[in-house]
Amino acid sequence: MAWFSAIPVIGKIFDGLFGIIDQAVEDKDEANRLKADLEKVFKNADLTKFVEQIRSQRDIIVAEAKSDSWITRSWRPIIMLLFGAIIANNYILNPWLAAMFGIDIMMPIPPEMWQLLKIGIGGYIVGRSAQECVKNWKGKEK
Repeated sequence: MAWFSAIPVIGKIFDGLFGIIDQAVEDKDEANRLKADLEKVFKNADLTKFVEQIRSQRDIIVAEAKSDSWITRSWRPIIMLLFGAIIANNYILNPWLAAMFGIDIMMPIPPEMWQLLKIGIGGYIVGRSAQECVKNWKGKEK
C-alpha cells in the first residue's frame, strides 16, 4: 500500500477499492492503471474543506468533553447506550421473552436511528484511528 496507509481509515477504504478493482478487472495492467489513477485523483484533491470540517467537529466534541456540566459531557455516550439497549432488547431479550412467554416488546427502529448509530460508531472508530495516527506520528518525530 502507498502513502495513505499512514491514515488507517483511508488505507482501509483504498484496500477495499483496490480489492474491488482486482476482482472486477481481469487485465492486471488495466487494474494497476485504474488503481494508480485513483491514487492520483486522491493525491490531487483539495481536502482543505474536509480537514476544516473534521477539525471543527473535533473541537466541538473536545469542548463538550471538557464542559463543567455532566449532561453536556455525557449526552453522546448516553444516546449510544440507549441505542445499544434498544438493539439488545430487540435482538436478545425480545426473542427470548417471545419464545418463553409469548411476550412481544419489540421497539421499532426508525432508519434515522440506524443512521445516527452508524455515525456514532463511525465517529468513535475515526476518533480512535486519529488518536493512533497522532501517537505514531509523534513517536516517529522524536
